[in-house]
Amino acid sequence: MTDRMKLSKKAEYAMRALLAMARDPETPTFAIQDIALSERIPLKFLEQILLALKNGGLLRSKRGVGGGYQFQKTPSRITLGEVITLIDGAFIPMACACGENSTCDCGIAGGCGLGQTFSLLREQVNAWLNTTTLSHVLEREKRDSVMFEI
Repeated sequence: MTDRMKLSKKAEYAMRALLAMARDPETPTFAIQDIALSERIPLKFLEQILLALKNGGLLRSKRGVGGGYQFQKTPSRITLGEVITLIDGAFIPMACACGENSTCDCGIAGGCGLGQTFSLLREQVNAWLNTTTLSHVLEREKRDSVMFEI
């Protein structure tokens, strides 16, 4: 099996946790244990993830009885790009796809054709990630789960 471009498990868990929260707009505060259980995410790992999302301004925490995490921003304003960048950093498919000032192993100033091509991919992927919100994902879930009976 070869390596492939993919998100980290941490980024996947972050998106799943946020989506679990967004699916239940009636609940203002979410206990870490409930999210971990419903999404099958290891509790200690989820604690680190939610802290990173809090530090990134997507969530806030509430202490005490009934404490947990709450949205700092609404799900319609949280993009997949924000979440992935907070957890994994910027999407860069290869080193010379960072832009004009990047260094290419081939030594071509400004990047070779391959680097320029993957730079275009990076721009397209980031544009899509930065316009796709948690609400968009939930809309897709609802559309795909609609069944018609005859």
